[in-house]
Amino acid sequence: MADLEEGFALTAVPLGSGPDGPLGVEQSDKTDQFLVTDSGRTVILYKVSDQKPLGSWSVKQGQIITCPAVCNFQTGEYIIVHDNKVLRIWNNEDVNLDKVFKATLSAEVYRIHSIQGTEPLVLFKEGAVRGLEALLAEPQQKIETVISDEEVIKWTKFFMVFRHPVLIFITEKHGNYFVYVQKFNSRILSKYTLLLGQEEKCVIQSFSTSVGRKFISLMSLSSDGCVYETLIPIHPSEPEKNQRLVQSQLLKSVVSGSARNGVALAILDQDHIAVLGAPLPASKECLSVWNTKFQTLQTSKELPQGTSGQLWYYGENLFMLHGKFLTVVPFKCEVSSLAGALGKLKHSQDPGIHATPHFVNWETSQGCGLGSQNSEQSKRILRRRKVEVSVQPEVPASTQLLATIQKDSEKHIEVELRKFLATKRTPDFHTIIGDVIIGLLGRCKAEPSFYPRNCLMQLVQTHVLSYSLCPGLMEFALEKTDVQILQLCLQQFPDIPESVTCACLKVFLSIGDDTLQDTDINMESVSDYMDPVQDGEMEGQTAFLQNGFSPEEDNCDSCAQKLKEKPQATADESTSCPVTTKRAALLNAVLHSAYSETFLLPHLKDIPAQHSTLFLQYLYFLYLKCSENATMTLPGTHPPTLSQIMDWICLLLDANFTVVVMIPEAKRLLLSLYKFVKSQISICSELNKIEPGKRCVFLTLSSITRQMHVKAPRPSLADALRWGFRFHESLF
Repeated sequence: MADLEEGFALTAVPLGSGPDGPLGVEQSDKTDQFLVTDSGRTVILYKVSDQKPLGSWSVKQGQIITCPAVCNFQTGEYIIVHDNKVLRIWNNEDVNLDKVFKATLSAEVYRIHSIQGTEPLVLFKEGAVRGLEALLAEPQQKIETVISDEEVIKWTKFFMVFRHPVLIFITEKHGNYFVYVQKFNSRILSKYTLLLGQEEKCVIQSFSTSVGRKFISLMSLSSDGCVYETLIPIHPSEPEKNQRLVQSQLLKSVVSGSARNGVALAILDQDHIAVLGAPLPASKECLSVWNTKFQTLQTSKELPQGTSGQLWYYGENLFMLHGKFLTVVPFKCEVSSLAGALGKLKHSQDPGIHATPHFVNWETSQGCGLGSQNSEQSKRILRRRKVEVSVQPEVPASTQLLATIQKDSEKHIEVELRKFLATKRTPDFHTIIGDVIIGLLGRCKAEPSFYPRNCLMQLVQTHVLSYSLCPGLMEFALEKTDVQILQLCLQQFPDIPESVTCACLKVFLSIGDDTLQDTDINMESVSDYMDPVQDGEMEGQTAFLQNGFSPEEDNCDSCAQKLKEKPQATADESTSCPVTTKRAALLNAVLHSAYSETFLLPHLKDIPAQHSTLFLQYLYFLYLKCSENATMTLPGTHPPTLSQIMDWICLLLDANFTVVVMIPEAKRLLLSLYKFVKSQISICSELNKIEPGKRCVFLTLSSITRQMHVKAPRPSLADALRWGFRFHESLF
């Protein structure tokens, strides 16, 4: 549970700042004192408890402060940068900044960072970092360029990890975001590419971080109004390489997705965040506190005078610009529990008794919070507990994850799974992932309402699984009609049984277009050659046909004449796809899957005739698309190959010709295929005149053609197609 108390204006007069508000609010060496840097020329030192200024300093007219003032905690002095390169250092006794220490640097400064326990750091706009002492010893030293051209630093943070300073900064280039982590104890700079995870590019409007035992949690507030979390390993497996980080959605629609200004984010503790922004498009800005563990809104405060979208957090105070005044809003966050998150926590404690602190530092809190009468006994209990904990063997991370799967919520499992996947992989990683999926599926069967879809997607995308490692996954996805997981499995599993492949094909052909419209499907295999298709277009092309063969169609000439009667329909066939783009992407996954013809044919016979015809129409469309290209290939990433297209046409005809030939809608398709085979034979005939060595192939095809003149049985047409396809492929 969290509560926002009544705020107060810290500045008695409006800040002479620009439209973006003050440059920054930084803590001084006194807990209750803060440096407020105007975006113009002034720095003011405030004491929050007294709500009054203690000192004010300004640069002279014509100079502009370009970096927030910070306090050097080692010396008690203040540091500022104006005009990008001029560094000033002063103390409380100084009055005129023009007369204090000055150093002109050789490169432009982005930010100066200073925290307790280490010297201040200077971050330059080109990504280089210098300690203050080393920089002052040689102000004009050459500053190297770390980030690439056109990269711009958007956000930065300096903090301590296990008593070692770590600097993190985020850059943006053409809508892409990169994370740099500089560890000063090892002098290692790690670079990550931040994958946003949305279909459309979103602009990240605010960042915030917190540090755990193994990960740095990077939270971001995106322009779609959602909060995302990214876990950055403290000890990366390959720090020198450019690695990728994937965002996962933490909270949905915390602010209006149409808001472009006035939004900010701050992490208050491990379960609470503060968000600044308008919750609805037409509403006013609000300051709200959310519980990330239970995904609930704890409290909010409306800001009728608007805000600049800046939020600073120190101790139990939030700083923000409300109107033109810097406002302080005290807050309280209690221990996170389900009752507290729902606002039903009962406060049964006496007013004079204080609750146990939320965080305990075991290194510095000896004796704190313990009664004096039993202090020795309490110390012995603590020591005994420490000994018991120290002798317990460390539980492997995989065992902890499997235990979490059996009892925790879906959201918590997803968080723990991301942490596990971010750790260094062991030689038995693939078997562990298989065990995790089996554990998830076991709980799914025991609890029908439990379906950790995001977890299953993450596990499949590790690229280490096979069908034999998790045999129940695809069957479970078939039960749920989860075509996205089925598509991933078909693309990545090398050992899928033919019966399961055929079951996937049935689902892909039978699922409704409305259902597919709302499904996220990988479209790489169809993005470069698919055309939009109108509903019912394929039916319109074939509705004029009658069932069965007429006597005048018994010869090749009548077939050709029949095709010439409808030239417009044939032209449409070559340009329009009979299925939607998303269904085509699913069917392409089937075309790429491995199979044995002997085992696949019996299962293909179980496919309904209408679906077989639709699949044949799509395969014929793919072949026509291949024919448009001189290389007989489809454009794009991982499209079906000509060999795969031909093999599946032959398979479907072998399995379903007797049934398909009786369907009126399939008659024109079969005639088109027949015309195609005839054209291949004509090509062979012409080539045979030029190259006598091809005569044997020509005779074989001619023999097949003669059989087709007299109502060819099923094997003859399939064999003709196969021979025609094979020979056409060999020519190119």
